[in-house]
Amino acid sequence: MGRRWATAILLAHAGAFQAATQSLGGEQFKRLCESCHGAGGAGGDRAPALLDNRELRSRSQNQIAELIKNGTRGGMPPFSLPENELQMLASWVRALNVPASEVKPLGNGAAGEEFFFGKGQCGTCHMVHGRGKVNGPDLSDIGIKSTVRELELVLDNPTSQMGIHTTPTCPPWAFCPDEGWAVVDVSLRNGSALRGFARSGAEHDLQLQTFDGKMHLLVDSDYRQITREKQSYMPALQSTAEERANLIAYLSGLSGSTVGPLSFEAGPVSTEAIHAVANPKVGEWPNYNGMPGGNRHSVLTQINTRNVKTLQPQWIYSLGGTGLETTPVVSEGIMYVTGSDEVCALDARTGREIWCYTRSKGEPAVGQANRGVALLGDRVFFATGDAHLVCLHRLTGGVMWQIEMPDIPGHYSASSAPLVVGDLVVSGVAGGDGPLRGFLAAYKATTGQLAWRFWTIPKAGEAASETWAGTALGTGGGATWMTGSYDRETDTLYWAVGNPFPATDGDQRGGANLYTNCVLALEAKTGKLRWYYQFTPHDLHDWDATEPFVLVDTKYQGRDRKLLLQANRNGFIYALDRTNGEFLLGLPFVKKLNWARGIGADGKPQLLPANQPTKAGIKTCPAVRGATNWYATAFNPETKLFYVMAVEDCSIYKQSQAGGYEGYRDPSDPGLKYLRAFDISSGRVVWEIKQVGPQEANYSGVLSTAGGLVFYGETGGGFAAVDANTGSTLWTFKANQPWKASPMTYVVNGRQYVAVASGSNILSFALKGN
Repeated sequence: MGRRWATAILLAHAGAFQAATQSLGGEQFKRLCESCHGAGGAGGDRAPALLDNRELRSRSQNQIAELIKNGTRGGMPPFSLPENELQMLASWVRALNVPASEVKPLGNGAAGEEFFFGKGQCGTCHMVHGRGKVNGPDLSDIGIKSTVRELELVLDNPTSQMGIHTTPTCPPWAFCPDEGWAVVDVSLRNGSALRGFARSGAEHDLQLQTFDGKMHLLVDSDYRQITREKQSYMPALQSTAEERANLIAYLSGLSGSTVGPLSFEAGPVSTEAIHAVANPKVGEWPNYNGMPGGNRHSVLTQINTRNVKTLQPQWIYSLGGTGLETTPVVSEGIMYVTGSDEVCALDARTGREIWCYTRSKGEPAVGQANRGVALLGDRVFFATGDAHLVCLHRLTGGVMWQIEMPDIPGHYSASSAPLVVGDLVVSGVAGGDGPLRGFLAAYKATTGQLAWRFWTIPKAGEAASETWAGTALGTGGGATWMTGSYDRETDTLYWAVGNPFPATDGDQRGGANLYTNCVLALEAKTGKLRWYYQFTPHDLHDWDATEPFVLVDTKYQGRDRKLLLQANRNGFIYALDRTNGEFLLGLPFVKKLNWARGIGADGKPQLLPANQPTKAGIKTCPAVRGATNWYATAFNPETKLFYVMAVEDCSIYKQSQAGGYEGYRDPSDPGLKYLRAFDISSGRVVWEIKQVGPQEANYSGVLSTAGGLVFYGETGGGFAAVDANTGSTLWTFKANQPWKASPMTYVVNGRQYVAVASGSNILSFALKGN
């Protein structure tokens, strides 16, 4: 059977379909399927064709057999066949769709690569692993997306392949997912014209990429007519037979991204691109917190206290999954959002999808929530659930490089957005609730090569190792799982460190356990430690310091100061002088706090008995989720108020060597959540809004604007805007979803939008009729 199976593959890929149907499953196809399914020009058209079927290409023979056996809901009926006949038919169908990467056709792949980037000039339009241009699709995984037959057809006569996969719902001029890059001519209402690739679009909008690499985001009021060109932009291959065979061999071997940094620089990072991230244009939101200083306060005023009541939804985009934690990032009118193991680029004006990247075949889908991306020029950076850092091209979503961040064994993961500082991209890792050695690392944006690494848990004999007594030092936790903040003026990076391990048992980690529960102030170019401050020495309650660091320049207690503000999970608000780490303020922002009576003048907590978990369990406040958590905070320089989602709650903590927290809630003492506005000079609560419902269901942070507003997600499921001075609710939208993400705002074509992830959707709002 193996020899006949190989013959069927060769016949099918040689285009000799009729001969292939005489072998193996061909007879079963004619008997059972030919009235509905076409294959190679034969058969019916009431169901998808079976030759070069892209959906079937991703399925194994056993998966195809299961499909035949069970049918599809509302579609193909199930077929009851003897096992040998079932496998024969599945084998035959699989033969029609074997990816080129599995066939491995004859030819010299190395010579084909040289031809691709040299004489053939393919690299002048197409990118492979970060090398080449983007006036065409990224081809890094073309070998697993195409059959050899498809490669041959598109090389010999590209125009013949235009539109063969167009779906009935796809406009005749538009780019469709299975079709390729359609070239269109657009007549604009202002009398000018554009020509380029229709990357996406529908009846009322068009996302056009012109040949100079610019994206034009159009709606029907912008254009008069769209005309699709009949000829492919790609010319037919001009080569010798040997060059053609070598090129097909090279393309067939392209099966996705490879792990590791690039050995070459795929285009330098311009000073303009670096400046655009450090000092974004008004209305841009190029990183997780908008500005690198971590303060979610926007200077936009179009939406304000007078008109916010007319705010209404503009579009909804469903990313799939549940409980999205992403903060959208927007630059040049394109929004980038993340789900689990996925990044999508959207038209920020309409929500239209332009491209989506998902983990390649063979790479694990971890399924962990993700909080967003970072941008730098043409690059989009994304940390995966299995602690890889991926660099994508902003126009195509093609992988430019991918590296594995840990260089030692451990259960590392990642969930938060990276941070761009200069020409470096910085990312932390998660997993500190288990035994690992935490670190923070910076990589060259152009190549993915490691620039520096800072270990949050020292080795024996290194500086700070004396703060560990016992056996826990080697795997003491200290994850760096939340996005940090950056001060461009002093080139200082501020990053939070998580809890030590084991979380609630310190018997084998006596001492302060540096650098857990700290803020690290690092020289951004080198990773050299400038200063640190530890919020909770020898933490026994899983109180990561991974809450946002808000960098503000303001008058503080009568003096101009460069401040670092944080509402910490341990229940205290802190103000530090970020130039040197000087402790300025440490005051409670919750009432339920019994582990320390305060923070002393030396910046250290003054401990109470509830600080020590017992084997039987002891009630300590705040609860294990903290008096707040990773969700966004904001400081308004006009109101001088600091906005925090605060939690009044307690837990019964048990001493345990197990990873993470062990204990339970006190059912007689339920927790409550409040949106609170604090005067940072005094720590006084100026106003608060009580949240109705279970506090653990709401992980919404805040957005402050110069329009006098604070946006946040209500525990009851509403999305609300309140007066920044008084806390009066001015507008709500009933999203009816538990909040796991924080809002942001942006401008496209002079119009301000507010966007937030809600459940499995991205929601975007703007003023009515604006």
